[in-house]
Amino acid sequence: MSDPLERYHCQMALPGFGVSSQELLKNAKILIVGMGGLGCPSAQYLASSGLGTIGLADDDTVSESNLHRQILYAPEDIGKSKVDIAATKLQRQNPSVKIIPFNFRVTSENVMDLISEFDLIIEGTDNFETKCLLNDACVLTGKPLVYGAIYQYEGQVSIWNVIQKDGTYSPNYRDVFPNAEESQVPNCREGGVLPTLAGIIGCMQANEAIKYFTNPEDSLAGKLWMMNVLNGKTQIIKLRKTSVQITALPQAVETVTFEQLMQKKDHFEIIDVRTSQEHEQFNIGGINLPAEELQDHSDYISGCSKPILVYCQSGKRSTEAVRKIKKSFPEKEVFSLKDGIQKI
Repeated sequence: MSDPLERYHCQMALPGFGVSSQELLKNAKILIVGMGGLGCPSAQYLASSGLGTIGLADDDTVSESNLHRQILYAPEDIGKSKVDIAATKLQRQNPSVKIIPFNFRVTSENVMDLISEFDLIIEGTDNFETKCLLNDACVLTGKPLVYGAIYQYEGQVSIWNVIQKDGTYSPNYRDVFPNAEESQVPNCREGGVLPTLAGIIGCMQANEAIKYFTNPEDSLAGKLWMMNVLNGKTQIIKLRKTSVQITALPQAVETVTFEQLMQKKDHFEIIDVRTSQEHEQFNIGGINLPAEELQDHSDYISGCSKPILVYCQSGKRSTEAVRKIKKSFPEKEVFSLKDGIQKI
């Protein structure tokens, strides 16, 4: 049997780390939500560092386009559950770490129960809905949340909602991005990203988690770390809290799978919120109302007598479009096509 002290010798040899910090890591419980480009490196380095318990939450399966940046997966894993594959490989990497897979989508109905058993949450998601949901759940339960985001050549990292010496909490996601749910930033598939950037940001998230348990004075609480991998520049911006109060979780956007849509296609008024060029190249029917133009078509939406089904490439723009429609027409039944049409 291997000697754990030998395995972690190099980090325990660090000034101020030692056996005591290693024990803190061994007793820590971290949940990673999103096992993609950020979650994979975060999970690998936390497992290798001897983090006691790591939960992995994601309902997605491995696709070929994931492989260039989601480094836990191989071609033979395509079509298989991400968390199941990741759990197996991480357990093989470090058998002494407890790995718990959660193969389901994190929603407003299950998030509170899910995070309750963990000391810290890492979010590696690529949609604003889940980022806001996790942030709000962590604020309501007083748990720290490690944030990471990537877009093309730029990435960001911070740690939200850390309790301070005076009993207050550091800024959270909504303090910095108050209108995040209305944002229109494309995901990696639509906007592009360098795989090395995903690795850097994911590792920085793991680093923040390790610092939270072993050296919290130097964490990124109240700060936003940013990097551009093209020119190598980094900067840290100091953050401040706002008067925004979080009293409840955001309302979940209801989804319909492609299979469910095909079974009851005549049941819905279908809206494609992609660009006109995307719609012309390929579509599954319905009227084309680009997301940025929805406000100009309120007459059409108000006249829809059937439930409305909104779709896009990945499900991101359609989720945001559903929120916009519900805000103007709260009485309407509006659904987003789960995961969009990217896998059709």
